[in-house]
Amino acid sequence: AVQVTFTVQKGSDPKKLVLDIKYTRPGDSLAEVELRQHGSEEWEPLTKKGNVWEVKSSKPLVGPFNFRFMSKGGMRNVFDEVIPTAFSIGKTYKPEE
Repeated sequence: AVQVTFTVQKGSDPKKLVLDIKYTRPGDSLAEVELRQHGSEEWEPLTKKGNVWEVKSSKPLVGPFNFRFMSKGGMRNVFDEVIPTAFSIGKTYKPEE
């Protein structure tokens, strides 16, 4: 099974989420990551900056957060309710199996 973890990085606050996303699939890597806030139908793209992925909003973000990604190898996946609204900096969150 593909393993993915989301670690909340320094710089995250109620309006910004900075994530170190570890995706383990040999020979593959993440191409796109999107976030959907709780109660929303819209997917918002995360921007890759160095080794982290980031999303900013003009309003406080509403968790728990759902993630959708596509890998360079064409793998698609959706993870529901991975990170809570009251996330902790430095904590690693794993999707439920």
